[in-house]
Amino acid sequence: MKKLQYIMLGGFLGAGKTTALARLAKHFTSLGKSVGIVTNDQAEGLVDTLSLRSQGYAVEEVPGACFCCRFDDLVKKVGSLEESRRPDVLLAEPVGSCTDLVATVLQPLADLYASRFELAPYVVLFKPSHGLRILRGEKGQGFSPKAAYIFEKQLEEADAIAINRADELSPEELRELQSLLKQKHPATPLLILSAKTGLGFDAFLEFLGKPGAYGKKILGIDYDIYAEGEAELGWVNAGGVFQSKQLFPLDDLLVDLVTSLGRDIEGEVAHLKVIGLAEATYGVANLVANSQPVELSLPSRALVSEGELVVNARVAMDPAVLASRVKERVAEVLATRGASLDWSTVQAFRPGRPQPTHRYAKSVN
Repeated sequence: MKKLQYIMLGGFLGAGKTTALARLAKHFTSLGKSVGIVTNDQAEGLVDTLSLRSQGYAVEEVPGACFCCRFDDLVKKVGSLEESRRPDVLLAEPVGSCTDLVATVLQPLADLYASRFELAPYVVLFKPSHGLRILRGEKGQGFSPKAAYIFEKQLEEADAIAINRADELSPEELRELQSLLKQKHPATPLLILSAKTGLGFDAFLEFLGKPGAYGKKILGIDYDIYAEGEAELGWVNAGGVFQSKQLFPLDDLLVDLVTSLGRDIEGEVAHLKVIGLAEATYGVANLVANSQPVELSLPSRALVSEGELVVNARVAMDPAVLASRVKERVAEVLATRGASLDWSTVQAFRPGRPQPTHRYAKSVN
């Protein structure tokens, strides 16, 4: 029986994992391969899941905690995809605030399901907007030392580090990043990538296809610092249905909403993402850091009067306050278009302490 190729992409919130997965899915599909995707979040109602499904891909979601704490659910979701789609390639996107995934996900897969999965190299996408400040050791770099600890541990366990969003960097910034990463992780291969434009994608694919034993870097990690770093982020997943008596551009709504939220938030933004879904169309806008511009990552180019709106916000602030701000800004932005929204769900919380199903002390493969 042929093994299922398992490709998991790591990286912090806003690193561009979903965009990279979509480009990978498109590539493998163009080769005639069947692709399955498993997304992951601390709660239900993930923009990434809706976005990838809207692009036509078979997607299962593991909500409630990271893959490490929902390992059995991950395996079940892969099984569901195997039954329905018989995928040749399985793409997995873990929660962006999680680390220690080699010891808690890849090694258990290599040990317990050795005959079922072929593990690809574990590539971690580097998020420049926060990463450059963290590597420089800048004061007020956006996150507390405990949250930055998670960011740095993600890089430490990577088989390769891919500087994503390279198209957004100046040549000087790119050279500085390469130098700093080589100093910190001299033995780890370094890739340059733009998942959005395709820059460096061929080299990325070549690395993912390299044979060998990967996912073997077991971390020494302090779970107290890890848990406290995650808990500094307020987490909001909210959604509902909007209606108006007039047509308006969906993309303008999404950009205005993320812009308004970004202006109204005093905490450091890890990621703000909004998707609008209407009949036969969808659009996505996001913000990956306070210092960055709002991006319309997936334009709909559509006029709408009704549809579904889903907001995912991960910000270093009180989640209850964040949820209130989200509801207020959504109401205000929709009101300017003669629209209102009926909320179907609003989840606001801080991530709980990671409790991995398995944690391997040494590699088995």
